[in-house]
Amino acid sequence: MQMNPRATRREWAALAVLMLPLLLVSMDVSVLYFAIPEISADLAPSGTQQLWIFDMYAFVLAGLLMTMGAVGDRIGRRRLLLFGAAAFGAASLAAAYANSAETLIAARAVLGIGGATLMPSTLAIVRDLFRDEGQRAKAIGIWQGVLVAGVALGSVLSGVLVEYFWWGSVFLVNLPAMALLLVLAPHLIPESRDPRPGRFDLLSVPLSMAAVLPLVWGLKEMPAEGVELPYVASVAVGLSFAALFVHRQRTAASPMISPDLFRGRGRAFGAAISLNLISSLTMMGSAYFTTQYLQSVLGKSAMEAALWALLPSVLIGFAAPVATVLVQRGMDRAHVVATGFAVSACGYGLLALTGTSSLRLVLAGAGVLACGAVIVGSQLTDLALGTAPPEKAGTASSLLETGQEFGGAMGMALLGSIGNTVYRSHMPETSPAEARETLTGAVATASHLPTRTGDALLASAREAFTTGMHVAAVTGAVLLLTAAGVAAVALKGVHTRQNAEQAEHSSLSGV
Repeated sequence: MQMNPRATRREWAALAVLMLPLLLVSMDVSVLYFAIPEISADLAPSGTQQLWIFDMYAFVLAGLLMTMGAVGDRIGRRRLLLFGAAAFGAASLAAAYANSAETLIAARAVLGIGGATLMPSTLAIVRDLFRDEGQRAKAIGIWQGVLVAGVALGSVLSGVLVEYFWWGSVFLVNLPAMALLLVLAPHLIPESRDPRPGRFDLLSVPLSMAAVLPLVWGLKEMPAEGVELPYVASVAVGLSFAALFVHRQRTAASPMISPDLFRGRGRAFGAAISLNLISSLTMMGSAYFTTQYLQSVLGKSAMEAALWALLPSVLIGFAAPVATVLVQRGMDRAHVVATGFAVSACGYGLLALTGTSSLRLVLAGAGVLACGAVIVGSQLTDLALGTAPPEKAGTASSLLETGQEFGGAMGMALLGSIGNTVYRSHMPETSPAEARETLTGAVATASHLPTRTGDALLASAREAFTTGMHVAAVTGAVLLLTAAGVAAVALKGVHTRQNAEQAEHSSLSGV
C-alpha cells in the first residue's frame, strides 16, 4: 500500500488556487502605502484614525492567527478557507466604498479576521495536499515565495491603482480572486480536519489575543517613538498574558495549542518556530532601513522606491528551489538552514558597507538577505509541518505565522531602535529638535530652511542615518551567524515525521 502518493495535476492546480488568497493577504499589509494620502483627503480622518486605518488589519491578523489555526483543525480547513474568502471579499467591498473613517477602520478589522482564517488554512491545506516529502518541500517553497513577494507587490500595486483610479480600487482587486477561490476550491481542495479535536478551550482565545496584541503594538511603536514607558508597559502586559496563556495550555484538559507539539520529536518543531522568528526579525529589520534609505537618503519618490525594492525579489524565485534540491540530494537540512542564515548575514554585510549614494549595494544586500531568508523560511516551514501530526497542521501553521509576526515586530523594535539611537548620537547638537529625532523629521525640517542650510542639514542627517544602518546591519549579521550555529547543532539529524517513519521501516525490514 502506498502511504504517501505523489500529487497529480489536480493537487498542483489546487496549489495555484490557494496562492490567490495568500498573495492578497500578504499584499494587504502594504497596499495602503500610496492610498493613505487619497483616503485622508476624502474621509478626513484624525491622526489617530489614520494610524488605525493602516494598522488595524495587521493587529487583528496577528491577534487571531493562533485561534483560527485551531478552529480550522476542528471544523475543517477548507470550510474555514471558504468562510475567510467570503469575509475577505465582503470586507474589501465595504472598505472600497467606505464613506467615513470609522467604516473603513471596521472594514479593515474584518479584513484582518478574514486574513487570519486564510493564512493558516492555506499552509495546512498544502500539508494535506502534498504527502510526498519532495513535492511538499517544493509546494512550501512556492508558498514562501508568494508570501514574500506579496508584501513587495502591495505597495507597487497601490501606487499604480491610485494613479489611474480612486483609492477604493486597492480593495476591489481582491474581489475577483476571492470569487474564483469560492468557485474552484470546493472542486479542487479536499476537506481535512482533526478527527479527534476535543473540546475547544474558549478561555485560550482572549488569553492569546491579550498576549499578542500588546506585544505587537509595543514592539512596533518603539522604533518611531523611542523606548517610552507606555510601550515598555504594553510589552510587559503582553508577556504577562503570554505566561498565563502557556500555563493554560499546560493545564487545560483540551488546550488550544497542544504541548505535545513541542515534546519528543516535537522539539524540532519548537526549534523551527524559534529559528523562523529570528529570520523574520532580521528580514523586517532590514526592510525598515532600506525603504527609508531609498526615499530619504537617495531621494527617490515613494513610487520609485517601491519599484526599486521589487528588484531584489527577483532572486527569491531561485532560492527556495535550490534549497529543496540540496535536501533531496542528501545535504543535511541543518546545513541548508545554517547556509541560509549565513547567506542572509552576507546581505547584512553588504548593507554595512553602504555610503550615502549606494543604490546598487543596498539592492544587492537586500536581495542576498531575502534569498537567505527564503531558504531558511521554506526549510523551517517544511520541517515544522512535517514534524507536527497531520491532524494539527492548522495549529502548526498558525504558530509559524504568529512567530513571523512577532519576529517582524521585534526586528523593527530591536534593529530600528539601535539605528535610531546611533542616528541621534551622530546628529549635530545644533540641529533642530525634530531633525535630531528621525531622518524623516530632518527631511521635513530641511524643506523649510534656506537652501544652503537645508542641504547641510540633509547631508548630516543622511550620514547619521547611514551610520545607524551600519551598526544595525552588523548587529543583524551577528544574530544571523549565531542562528546559523544554533541551526547546525539543533537541527542536526532531524527528520520530518515521514522521513523518520521511513527510516524506522527500513531499519525493521533490514533494508
